[in-house]
Amino acid sequence: MKYMVVVLLWVMLGSGAGGAFAADIEITTPGRIAIPTGQPKFLPLGPSDPEVERTIAEVLTHDLDLSGMFEIIPREAYLDDAGNLTLTSAEVNFSQWKFLEAQLLIKGAYRVKGEQLELKVRLFDVDKRRLLTGHNYKGTQSELRRMLHRFVDEILETLTGTRGTFDSNIAFISSATGNKELYLSDIDGHNVRRITNHRNLVLNPDFGPGGRELIFTSYREDNPDLYRRSISSAAEARISAREGLNIAARYSPNGRELAVTLSKDGNAELYLLGANGKIHKRLTNAWGIDVDPSWSPLGDKIAFVSNRHGNPHIFVLDLLSGKIERLTRNGKYNATPAWSPDGEWILFARLEEGVFNIYRIRSDGTDEHPITFGAGNKEHPRWSPDGRFIAYSDDISGEKRLHIMRADGTGTREIRSLPGATSHPAWGKR
Repeated sequence: MKYMVVVLLWVMLGSGAGGAFAADIEITTPGRIAIPTGQPKFLPLGPSDPEVERTIAEVLTHDLDLSGMFEIIPREAYLDDAGNLTLTSAEVNFSQWKFLEAQLLIKGAYRVKGEQLELKVRLFDVDKRRLLTGHNYKGTQSELRRMLHRFVDEILETLTGTRGTFDSNIAFISSATGNKELYLSDIDGHNVRRITNHRNLVLNPDFGPGGRELIFTSYREDNPDLYRRSISSAAEARISAREGLNIAARYSPNGRELAVTLSKDGNAELYLLGANGKIHKRLTNAWGIDVDPSWSPLGDKIAFVSNRHGNPHIFVLDLLSGKIERLTRNGKYNATPAWSPDGEWILFARLEEGVFNIYRIRSDGTDEHPITFGAGNKEHPRWSPDGRFIAYSDDISGEKRLHIMRADGTGTREIRSLPGATSHPAWGKR
């Protein structure tokens, strides 16, 4: 689906607006602080549209709640300014919101003309009685959800200095057709579309750095071969069909190379391939199985899984020196590492007492601890591009389903609208 959202106005008063607000309220990570926020119903600029209003409420509730940063003041407490079309600092009755102890205020309005939609959204600092950021969007009604996701991303950037990731995609594997195929959706489970029709087993998707293409492994030709596919054009190519495994490929941060497991010589080893599938370099040479590579943000190191010391553990390869160091020393089965966008943490799944849970460990091997607990296998963790959230699969309901949580393990929720059994998430930029 092609989006044609036209941003007519981008108002951000003062380049230091976010920093000035953050100086009054220290914002560190999602889940650590909840800012009292007024968020009244968006008002119509013409005839009202219940479906538009329902969608606005649904998207804002999902995004603001998942962020963990906002405590929305109950609407039954609102005073009359909530029902007034006040979208400028001069018009808003800040005293009313101050009385309700709100520190932020999100207001908006919309106009529907046939299939066309205009959306006005504003974020105010109640204490300083000023506009922090605002947009006017124009597009089709089908683009409403994306307009709202983009504005919440802007809110997070204004308050923290780092843009949000709600206007992004998740690739995943689903068994909805009876075969495991590759799908794409928004992070809230809407705008689902099937990417492959291989009618066989598809696994391990990964986005290119620009979010424009995907790589994945498919058994379409009865061998685990590596494919590359453009999201926009649907052009697809098989780039590694070597005998044996061509699995778990991951793009380097610059998109020029892929780290992948090949078993063409009999043993499963890590290799560097060009984007066209040509072998650039063999990275490992050990008797054990080496799999599941994950690049550091700088592209100078790769975390991976190996059983070279007996049980599967996480190791880190320094690409410049060629030195390999063991990262994990606990547990008997560790799998699927994922390096955080800031380079500080590595996620992985660990099997203990018959159940997988997700752990994180600092990239220097310290501060290892679980962030999920209890029944149900939590597997294949992947970071959001901004490092705020983690997507993973959980089979607590009896079949694998995708879930999202904040980076500290709080705010867990299932992406309920996705079809079939779902697993192997990958998180990409829009």
